[in-house]
Amino acid sequence: MLGAAHRPGVIPLRPLGLGDIYDAAFRIIRVNPQATVGVAVLVAAITMAVPVLVTAVLTFTLGVTVDEASQGVGDAVGSWSTVLSVLLLQVSLVFVTACVAHVTSQAAIGRRTTLGATWAATRGRRWRLIGLSLLVLVAFVVVFVGYVVAWVLVVALTDGVVLPLLFGVVSFPAFVFLMGWLWIRVLYLPAPVLVLEQVGLFRAIGRGYRLTSRQSARTLGIALLTLLITAVASQLLAVPFSVAGLLLSEVVDPAHAALVLVVTQALATVVSSAFAAPFSAAVVALQYVDLRMRKEGYDVELMSRAGVLGP
Repeated sequence: MLGAAHRPGVIPLRPLGLGDIYDAAFRIIRVNPQATVGVAVLVAAITMAVPVLVTAVLTFTLGVTVDEASQGVGDAVGSWSTVLSVLLLQVSLVFVTACVAHVTSQAAIGRRTTLGATWAATRGRRWRLIGLSLLVLVAFVVVFVGYVVAWVLVVALTDGVVLPLLFGVVSFPAFVFLMGWLWIRVLYLPAPVLVLEQVGLFRAIGRGYRLTSRQSARTLGIALLTLLITAVASQLLAVPFSVAGLLLSEVVDPAHAALVLVVTQALATVVSSAFAAPFSAAVVALQYVDLRMRKEGYDVELMSRAGVLGP
């Protein structure tokens, strides 16, 4: 009875290990497929519709083709489509994480939820989530562009290779550290906080910063392992669509080849997002729950909500 009392839902109400987090992430997806996979597929489909529609307009109005005479144009279309897809997916992932955080909070106390209830849980917070999405993009773009500009200045203002080599040896580890710190300490947990706590955007960022204090290395390790797992799985799921797109682009009318490539890329993204986005979002939400249990006695609150401690 004691074990059952302390596990009313998908997680034991105690600090979680890596196995607990991954097991619970799969359980959450299996028990709530509409509110996890459904949300991810819906958001990814809406997101990927943008590059598809833009490419369709270019194809049928400007006659963008993929052939030997216009290979550069075709490559440009593919490149901008890839970049746009990546940027839009980063925005959509914030919404998926927020929705799955609500599902996780319910699953932790043994409750299921629906797609409609999950979307309703973000009401009043959607503009803040959009703001967080834009902040994520701007933060990483600024840091990355700043590092590239620094490299350009070092190479342009120095002779030889010694100083650029020394700059690279010193700056690259610092750049990687800064990106990791920015990801985990500032941008990793605000999405769950925005949905599960009544706070504004900057207070959510502050909450995430405090929760990861003295836990940043562990949080980063789990986040990187999850990123590796989902990246490998996503590539495996996307391969058939990528191959199909290349084959179809060779046999269809060159006037439509670019559109075929973008459509198959979009389908690959939607399919891979059906696994990667819910799983990674569930891991983020579970790390939020874990950190609160470790630091704030959140397990007691969850037991009370589950009825374990009575009204």
